[in-house]
Amino acid sequence: MSSHMQRITLVGYRASGKTTIARALAQRLRWPWVDVDEMIVRVAGAPIPDLFAQYGEGGFRDWESRCLGLAFAENPPQIIATGGGIVERSQNRSMLSKPEAGMVCYLEAPVQVLQQRLRQHCGDRPSLSGNQHPADELPPILARRDPWYRAVADCMVDATQPQEAVVEEIIRSFYD
Repeated sequence: MSSHMQRITLVGYRASGKTTIARALAQRLRWPWVDVDEMIVRVAGAPIPDLFAQYGEGGFRDWESRCLGLAFAENPPQIIATGGGIVERSQNRSMLSKPEAGMVCYLEAPVQVLQQRLRQHCGDRPSLSGNQHPADELPPILARRDPWYRAVADCMVDATQPQEAVVEEIIRSFYD
C-alpha cells in the first residue's frame, strides 16, 4: 500500500487529459472523482467563460482556489482533476504540496500535441491572452507553468500514451 493518502490529484495543461484520466482512474479503482472546473461551475453558478468575463482571470482564480480547498476537504479515497491553471497561484501550489493532495500526477504532453488537441476540440475554454485561440497562446503559458507542474508532482506521466497506459502507469506509481 502506498504511503500516500488515498487520493490522486491530476495536474497538467489544458487538453492533457485530466478529466478523461480521472474518470477512467475512478472507474478502475472504484473511487469517487471530482473535476475542480465542474465544481467551480456548480459553486459559482456560472460557466467558466462567464466567470472569466465577469471577474477576469484573477476572480476566476479565486473561485479555483476555493474549490480546490473544498475538493481536498472531502473524504478520501478520491481522484481530483484540476484545471490547467491551478498552478498559477502560489497558494494552490502550496495546497498541492501538502499531504491532503495525496499523490500529485503531472500529465505531461509536448506543445505540438496539446495544440493539436485544442484545435480539434477546444470546447468552451476561454482564451487566457484575451484574443488568441487557446492553441496559439499555449507555448509561453506552458513554458511558465511547466516548472510549477513539475514542482508539485510526485509522478510524471506521458499523456500522449493511450488512455489505458496512462491509467496503468498512475496506478503503478500509486501502489509503489
